[in-house]
Amino acid sequence: MIFVQSEFARLQKVVLAESEFGYPLEVRASDLRFLADGAEEDSIANRGRSFAEAYPDLQLQWETERKVFRQTLEKHGVEVLTVRKLTIAEKEMSPKDGYSNFFTRDPFFVIGNTVVEGAMRFLHRRHEVWPLRDLFLREVYPADCMYVAAPYPEIADERDLTLGNGPFIEGGDVLVLDKHVFVGNSGLASNELGFRWLSKLLTPLGYTVQSVRLHPEILHLDCALGLVRKGLMVLCEEALLDGVPVVLKDWKSISVTLDEAKNLATNGLPISEEVYITDPAFRHIGEQIEQEGIQVEYVDFRISRSFGGAFRCSTQPLLRA
Repeated sequence: MIFVQSEFARLQKVVLAESEFGYPLEVRASDLRFLADGAEEDSIANRGRSFAEAYPDLQLQWETERKVFRQTLEKHGVEVLTVRKLTIAEKEMSPKDGYSNFFTRDPFFVIGNTVVEGAMRFLHRRHEVWPLRDLFLREVYPADCMYVAAPYPEIADERDLTLGNGPFIEGGDVLVLDKHVFVGNSGLASNELGFRWLSKLLTPLGYTVQSVRLHPEILHLDCALGLVRKGLMVLCEEALLDGVPVVLKDWKSISVTLDEAKNLATNGLPISEEVYITDPAFRHIGEQIEQEGIQVEYVDFRISRSFGGAFRCSTQPLLRA
């Protein structure tokens, strides 16, 4: 069965990311503004290399983070599926752009019983869905669900810093709350055309799809807003340019600063309405969540966070109900 009811419905089956990244030969500084200082210099210094080649010790630490995260999920009864690694041919597809296979949240997402292949904005992530398709053969094709892919983004002129009209629609921007779906748009990932495409898909299925404008240094909506359980959220209000959506106005919020949001403070992962995973760097947030009667698990995710994603980014649920 494939079905996602909400961000905090009990997590039963999930896809966990791999830990692969290849630096591009050409660096676009405008696409790195959501990362920590020094990202542009690091990308220039390691052009054309893999992260494992550039930082073998950090690569092992990164893989260990994911291993501990998996153990934490399994401890709570979650079935964890893994992604295969990229082939040599896939890595060499576009050396100019680099490659990635590190966050399963964005290349595809699940809303209700609809599985959607996204359309990625960053060039090094355009083909990140490839290693996931082997998993789709086993899990998605046999299941009683709908499976669609967003249109492949257009190829823009090299001088076009927007990377064109897209459409761009990425799972990190998509938050599910029963029949209400929020879609973020900061200019870095999903865009207006991606929102329109997803609305066209979901509205006939009875969903309300709402666009949420984001601060330009926030990559995805889940970097500004995390739904912990019904009535409780972790929120960076400064990152929501039009304020808190009306549907969430009455929810209790645990506030974070813009700097904390950029560091992935809202990107924890609810296993259920009773259990939540976050990084010990955000223990002060975890303690506030614990005061609401929720068990908080802590996993050090500093290497994963250095790539612009954390626990939600590293997973894509197939069953939350």
